[in-house]
Amino acid sequence: MKGIVFREFLDLVEEKFGLEMVDEIITKSDLESGGAYTSIGTYSFSEMLQLLQHLSAKTNISIDNLLLIYGEHLFAVLGNSYPGLLETYADPIEMLASIEDHIHIEVRKIYPDAELPTFIVEERTENSLVMIYKSSRAMHHFGLGLMNKTFEYFNSSATIVLEKIKEDGTEVKFIINKN
Repeated sequence: MKGIVFREFLDLVEEKFGLEMVDEIITKSDLESGGAYTSIGTYSFSEMLQLLQHLSAKTNISIDNLLLIYGEHLFAVLGNSYPGLLETYADPIEMLASIEDHIHIEVRKIYPDAELPTFIVEERTENSLVMIYKSSRAMHHFGLGLMNKTFEYFNSSATIVLEKIKEDGTEVKFIINKN
């Protein structure tokens, strides 16, 4: 997992819960990195999982909800860092449908060894989208946070339903209907 993901996560934790919380979740975790992340470095997903588990235990916020909040946070960061990418699209459905064929290609240009989830578009209309998410990391709520902010960016809203295809969350169907 790329270091930028860790750095932004810890920035979010500091912003929402304070620097002491960042220190506490790092200290409680058994991190090979010691909790020091560079944006371009690559780190084990187990480190992110430990940080999430300790934050969840300390805040009584579920890991899924923490991932949702983090996805929403990261959308703003990415939007500020890469505004040209967002400006490529006129509509949230169009943008979400292009995750695999455009957005992930651009991410790989910056981070060639990034391990990204797969999004397969099953159905698409002007106002709806059905996508299958596949990832061994089961961070679908992170994706949901990014999707929520995508609609907000376009001054739009949607109903997004998550259906687990695999109980462990490694395959999930997103059913998106623009309001």
